[in-house]
Amino acid sequence: MSDSQENIVSVVNSLFEVSQFNKGVYSLEFRIMDNDFKSKFEILARKLEDMGYFCRLVEINGEKFLIIEKFTPKKQIKWLNASWIPRILFAIVIAFVMVDGYYKTSELNSMINIGDPFEMAIIYTLSLLGILGVHELGHLVAARYHKLKTTWPYFIPGIPVFGFVPTFGAFIQSRGLTINREILFDVAIAGPIAGLLVAIIVSLYGAYTMPIIDPNIVEQFAEDGGSLTGLPYGNPLLFQGALAAFGKEDVFFIYTPVLWAAWIGFLITFLNLLPAWQLDGGHLARTLLGPKLHRYTTYGSIAVLIFLGFWPMAILIVVLSTRNPSANPLDDISPLSKNRKIAYLGVIALAVLCAPLPVNFLS
Repeated sequence: MSDSQENIVSVVNSLFEVSQFNKGVYSLEFRIMDNDFKSKFEILARKLEDMGYFCRLVEINGEKFLIIEKFTPKKQIKWLNASWIPRILFAIVIAFVMVDGYYKTSELNSMINIGDPFEMAIIYTLSLLGILGVHELGHLVAARYHKLKTTWPYFIPGIPVFGFVPTFGAFIQSRGLTINREILFDVAIAGPIAGLLVAIIVSLYGAYTMPIIDPNIVEQFAEDGGSLTGLPYGNPLLFQGALAAFGKEDVFFIYTPVLWAAWIGFLITFLNLLPAWQLDGGHLARTLLGPKLHRYTTYGSIAVLIFLGFWPMAILIVVLSTRNPSANPLDDISPLSKNRKIAYLGVIALAVLCAPLPVNFLS
């Protein structure tokens, strides 16, 4: 037995009550008798990670086993790991959002003046990237709290103007091991909740500043050959609530750049909260329901997306979920706490409130 393996055996014996030890070709296996093993396993997992090993806690025929193996790092894409990539992507996204905001403002100004295009582009950029940025910041803070290593956010450029979105969101990559279900749950839920708070603030500001348009102006604008970019989807309930807060739910309203940023923010939150694949909501469902039921919630989420008309997203989840269906915590035995289970009910409610419901769905 090598010195490193002897150190591992010593560490395990110092933390757990070991009743059986087996040395395999590629792994060390310990049968443990501890009932209070969750916090001990977390300590062990962090120590082993520093030593270049990882461990799993599994249950076989009612017995708990620690399986420890040499950590083999995944092959990294070199250019993706370059420190300048996130910065370049962020700069591109800022430029795209600015162009999109300028174009949207100029389009609306041809019917009714809503402000200087450049100034509105800045407000739009702060609104949209504020929602996305705080979403990713929520993940980062939760990950740092649980000592989970991650990358900086990668912002994904979209297609400005032409009725498309200037960014397809952002993501961070984990560079550490997810030790248990509660860590996975906390990191997953932190992003959507943080981003949603900003989206609500943006929607309230957008509803407050949205001008009420005389229907005659709209008719005249159409007669003169003007057209406004509309949406093939309905508005989320939270979006409607923001309009109602200022008595504008029943007036002819326009998607000002700020309201458009809020709409995208609610959409991104809704998509992320779906209990599908490795979306944030997928991680949440996986921690609560386990891998088998999580597979069914993924199928259900795909059906919901098809019902709402989001075919590209549905197809993307179908393709990606066949390659890597879900995250797997090292300790997949310890259950979620009661408070987290209750919080998941709130997650379901928020997903409904953020969903872009079909037009006249409630009428």
